[in-house]
Amino acid sequence: MLAALWPFLRPYWRRLALAGVALVIASGTLLAFGSGLKLLVDRGFAGGNPALLDQALIVMLAVVALLALSTFTRFFMVSWVGERVVADLRRAVFARLVSLDPGFYETSRTGDALSRLTSDTAVMQTAVGSTISIALRNMLTAAGGIVMLMITSPKLTGLVLLVVPVVLIPILTLGRRVRRLSRSSQDLIADMSARAGEVMEAIRTVQAFTREDYEEGRFGGASEAAFSGAISRIGMRALLGAVVVLLVFTGIGIVLWAGGHDVLAGRMSAGQLSAFVFYAVAVAGSAAALSEVVGELQRAAGAAERLVEILGFRSALVEPEAPLALPEPPRGEVTFRAVSFRYPSRPETSALDGVDLTVAPGETVAVVGPSGAGKTTLFQLLLRFYDPQQGEVLIDGVEARQALPQDWRRRIGLVPQDPFIFSASVADNIRYGRPGADDAALREAARAAHALDFIEAMPEGFASQLGERGVRLSGGQRQRIAIARAILRDPAILLLDEATSALDAQSERYVQDALNSLMQGRTTLVIAHRLATVQSADRIVVMDKGRIVESGTHDSLMAESRLYAELARLQFAA
Repeated sequence: MLAALWPFLRPYWRRLALAGVALVIASGTLLAFGSGLKLLVDRGFAGGNPALLDQALIVMLAVVALLALSTFTRFFMVSWVGERVVADLRRAVFARLVSLDPGFYETSRTGDALSRLTSDTAVMQTAVGSTISIALRNMLTAAGGIVMLMITSPKLTGLVLLVVPVVLIPILTLGRRVRRLSRSSQDLIADMSARAGEVMEAIRTVQAFTREDYEEGRFGGASEAAFSGAISRIGMRALLGAVVVLLVFTGIGIVLWAGGHDVLAGRMSAGQLSAFVFYAVAVAGSAAALSEVVGELQRAAGAAERLVEILGFRSALVEPEAPLALPEPPRGEVTFRAVSFRYPSRPETSALDGVDLTVAPGETVAVVGPSGAGKTTLFQLLLRFYDPQQGEVLIDGVEARQALPQDWRRRIGLVPQDPFIFSASVADNIRYGRPGADDAALREAARAAHALDFIEAMPEGFASQLGERGVRLSGGQRQRIAIARAILRDPAILLLDEATSALDAQSERYVQDALNSLMQGRTTLVIAHRLATVQSADRIVVMDKGRIVESGTHDSLMAESRLYAELARLQFAA
């Protein structure tokens, strides 16, 4: 676990070093009490010297003050580093999650990723901020105590050391089981979080189909499984602690019995035995504390494994070592050249099969076809959410794998059929594609999207909060916010997943007017579901089973293509 954390700990080595010095001082001052106790018993009590008692009090207060200062320094520094490291770790995990290609999310659940980002980092926060410090302090105290035991009485120390292997065996054996159970427990918590997140996302569907009881039962089952996993882990940790305490204090009892006989026989002084008892108790207490924190450290190790897995994932989209710059100013030419593609989650099914398509700068191309024909896949590849297994996708003559994904996507604006509205203000949502835009550009984009009237009618105008997923807006208003976002981005290439297909007639008219403004002078690809869209397109491309089977105008395709004529009859009849 520490090896995995070292890259995050390295920048703060000075604070760690200061914490280490404070740790040594704290353990040293604690062990110094044993020597003071020996002198006090042998010279003060046995010699009847009251002055020595006064001196002992002064020295003890000074040592206590040093112990308090070093304890404060150690705790503050280690806690600071723990909080800082976990914050850095969270940022690194989140940065990796948002950089992974959509293929990762096809095979992984979002709830599991969020659990790693929250629950697992919380476990690491406890470990780095306190548990590791406690473990190091007790290890140092135990090691120093054993050294002082040997100095005080080598014979009795030999008896103590006989107990050490007996104590280590359960720590190592049961500790490994605690780690496995901890990893399993974290996985069950992640499963429970994933179920809850899925239901929250689909709450309207759940309630519409009156499946609240069913989902409550599913979540209850996941919650009980997480509870059972946690109880198994806790039980193993409790067993580990009990076994260690039993063995350690049984050993101390035997050592005290032997030491008492030595005092009675005159082979050691009462002060030596008192000091030995003090050190033995310190060592035993440290061993018992270690048995407690070993379980927590093993749990943290399980969490660290899950986090390192995330940090170890690499996006399937490889950035070029020497990226090519896209031409300036952008022309907006799009080319698909012999493109074949299969989704990572469905490798047995071909989504695109040998697609060739060129869209000229400023041309509007409508893409039609039955469900599963490959229309959306064209958009996914053009946005470079995936790379094709065969063929090339080009913008302005530059192949997707030769450019940086960020530069590539800046050329493209997307208006999906169901746009995502963030839980933020109107202004923040429109500025999402161009954060530095000024207020004048913001208002102009809203006006062009036919959104200015309803925005200004809101209580706080552009500062109005829209709620989660834009819950305070109608469908048409959400579409116009998304169109304003695309207008403000000012892309050379526009992708429209028929943004008017689910709207009423009045909202459709507003949105269509906004889209007409947006499409002016841009290369546009439209997944078309409405007759008005295909009739206004410069060209219509008909897809079926991952192939382009026809291309032409509406009138020519109606006359020559049976597939298009059937699509027109079914989809565009109204």
